[in-house]
Amino acid sequence: MTAMTDDTIRVPPRAMRDEIIAFCAMAGLLAIVPLTGIYPFFVMQALCFALLACAFNLLIGYGGLLSFGHAMFLGTAGYVTAHALKVWAVPPEIGILAGTGAAAALAVITGLVAIRRQGIYFAMITLALSQLLFFVYVQTPFTHGEDGIQGVPLGHLFGVFNLANSTILYYVVLAGFLFGFLLIFRTINSPFGEVLKAVRENEPRAISLGYKTEQYKLLAYILSGTLAGLAGSLKVLVAQNASLTDVEVGMSGQIVLMTLVGGLGTVFGPVVGAFVIIAMQQYLAGFGQWVTVIQGCIFVACVLTFRRGVIGEIAHYFRRSL
Repeated sequence: MTAMTDDTIRVPPRAMRDEIIAFCAMAGLLAIVPLTGIYPFFVMQALCFALLACAFNLLIGYGGLLSFGHAMFLGTAGYVTAHALKVWAVPPEIGILAGTGAAAALAVITGLVAIRRQGIYFAMITLALSQLLFFVYVQTPFTHGEDGIQGVPLGHLFGVFNLANSTILYYVVLAGFLFGFLLIFRTINSPFGEVLKAVRENEPRAISLGYKTEQYKLLAYILSGTLAGLAGSLKVLVAQNASLTDVEVGMSGQIVLMTLVGGLGTVFGPVVGAFVIIAMQQYLAGFGQWVTVIQGCIFVACVLTFRRGVIGEIAHYFRRSL
């Protein structure tokens, strides 16, 4: 199997060491954010989108599957979590599990439909399914249509941690992000991840070696959708609302943009890309609709000058694995 492609060779100790050092540095910097005076809402929002972009990167960067419908997992988990917390009055941990579970179930259903096709056909099916869910949520009473679910109560996590405290909420969101990130990291450096990369590089050859490639792609799709759902559930706690913005096709485009700007197929690229895009939305809000134009210009500049993305170019220049 290791002879199939360079990407399927086991990660060398140096590369693994580089990634572990980078992870420790990232976790350390994120852990001290509340002590720096940085606006916590911005960082929490960026962490949610970073997890979402990492989940999307697992699918396209390592599985070669371009999805234009990842917003449906983000939005579905958000609606279910918000409804569970506000209407059912369940504890936050149950709400998060309910939202993530709903996204996982949706990933199974849509995956069984979409995974039968490849390339642009797969992308178009995911886009169609996402748009279908969008119109369903517009009409479904429990989503409250264009008004969304507002004023979601936070409560106490495990009956102990008061999420109304912004510092406690920040560390809960950070813990969720790090859990998802480590799960993705372990997946791409496991035998499953090696086969997934092989399928991306040369699926016919992987089939000839006896691998059931559709099963591998389906599992990757389900895992990616589940982690996207976790990001959606955490985002509800941060914003205290669930709206159609998280389900519309524009959100799927934002996810693609974050991944490409940071570096497709890199471990830390989606995190950097998410922080860049969210920072632009946060600090350039005064420009109104021009923010979209600025984002487009930056995207074009990145494509033309940083074809591997920000982290991809840095890793290539220093010959490091990031």
